[in-house]
Formats: sequence, structure tokens, C-alpha cells
Amino acid sequence: MALEWVVLGYVAGAEAIMLLFLTLPGLDSLRRGMVAVVRNALKPLLSVLPFCLFLLMDIYWKYETRPMCAKEHACTPAEHLRYEKSIMTSQRNVILIAAALLLYWLLFAVANLVVRLDQLNQRLEKHRQD
Repeated sequence: MALEWVVLGYVAGAEAIMLLFLTLPGLDSLRRGMVAVVRNALKPLLSVLPFCLFLLMDIYWKYETRPMCAKEHACTPAEHLRYEKSIMTSQRNVILIAAALLLYWLLFAVANLVVRLDQLNQRLEKHRQD
């Protein structure tokens, strides 16, 4: 199951880089091309949503079927360490899922705002010429 987390990490990284290029000031010449790339990439990146839901269900299933070390002497030290490691891994994975979803939403919103801003600037230039 590690491959899914690697893929989700790469997707979140790509979303973060695209968001960074869209929001950095002074990159107006790059921004127009980047807006086209981002708008074309938003539909394929939408597959992140069901993928994240699947991974959340996987985390929940692992949480429900995990052996519990509730009492101090119920588990051996190795079992207790494995239990703690699985909890930390699940928490890290939930943070990764939340980051991927948040970055997708931000990328969608910023791309729409940049397109709207360009449309308003074009309309303003048109009114100035008249």
C-alpha cells in the first residue's frame, strides 16, 4: 500500500508547485501559460478526491482491525512499538490526504480567480480604449 501514498505525495507536490507558480508575483509572462496548464490539469487531478476517500476508508479499516495495547502489560515491547508506529503512520497519512484535498481546492479557486482577473483586466482595457 505504500505506492498509493507515494502517488498521493507526488500529486500534492505537483499541486503545491502549480499553486506556487500561479501566486508568485512578477511571473506574468509565465502565469498565462501556467493558467492554461492548470486548467487542463484540474479535471485529471479531480481523481484525487475518490482516491483520498478510498485511502481514508483504508485507514479507518486498519484502525478498526488493529490489535489494541490498551493495558500497560498487555503487549510485548515490540508489539507496543509497532502499535505506536502504526498510529503515527496513520496520522501522517491523514495529514497527507488533508493537504492533497486542500491544495486541490486552493488550486481550483486560484486558477478561477486568475482567469476572472484576466477577464476583468481585458474588459477594463476595452473600456479605456472606447
